[in-house]
Amino acid sequence: MAKKVDPIKQAFTTLKLPAPDSHKGQNGKLLIIGGSKLFHAASKWSLDVASKIVDMVFYSSVPSNNRLVAKFLNNQFDGTLEEQAKNNFWQGIVVSRKKLKPYLEEADCILIGPGMERSHYTARLSNRLLKQYPDKKWVIDAGALQMIKPTLLNANCIITPHQQEMALLNDKNPNFNPDNYTAQATCLLKGQSDLIFSHGQKIEIKGGNAGMTKGGTGDVLAGLVAALYCQNDAQTSAIAASQVNKLAGDKLYKTVGPYFNASDLVAMIPEILWQQRKQ
Repeated sequence: MAKKVDPIKQAFTTLKLPAPDSHKGQNGKLLIIGGSKLFHAASKWSLDVASKIVDMVFYSSVPSNNRLVAKFLNNQFDGTLEEQAKNNFWQGIVVSRKKLKPYLEEADCILIGPGMERSHYTARLSNRLLKQYPDKKWVIDAGALQMIKPTLLNANCIITPHQQEMALLNDKNPNFNPDNYTAQATCLLKGQSDLIFSHGQKIEIKGGNAGMTKGGTGDVLAGLVAALYCQNDAQTSAIAASQVNKLAGDKLYKTVGPYFNASDLVAMIPEILWQQRKQ
């Protein structure tokens, strides 16, 4: 009888590392479409964690958020909505929503939704882009996930719902029933234990603690999933991101209990990711 493969161990075994002779851009380009006038920090947390993993992050939000991010990265802003941003930790481009097309085409993966409001604008933008670019790798989170048409979620998509968002999807389309998940999209259902639905499998990721109820931890997870998905398959990316996110939260808990935030989680994730990949 063949030995049963542990999907979590398998995910870290297959997780791709940058080749020693690789050049900038060959280890992932991620486009993040997120944020709103109401929510400033959410998409920035996704950006922060992704910038530690991929070679290039393209960031597109509403004008006010674009300016805030550009100021943070450059300590200056020249009034345009598109600007090269460089410092010791991050290289990327702040992109106007009116100039998305070349970045949609160039990116290896697109994350849409962190910090986006549940609005008609979010619905129009999200559904239009997924319909126009069905062959791209997509991670759909938060506001975009709440407003998306489930019929647009194909096998190239990863969705990252919490329980209420999952119920909303299930109300729209019974294929997203967590008790009988038959949708094509890979699903990372967030909870006390995360559940990943992929290729007919249901994979449970245990761990986490009360500190991870803080606002922003889901945005960190979405950014991590999308960054890994740039160079890996959907199931590997979802499993590895969920496991690393929970382990990072648990390591923080050992030293500070529940008294940590999303930025602390971002700082811990690279160490945990590297430890898991080396095992």
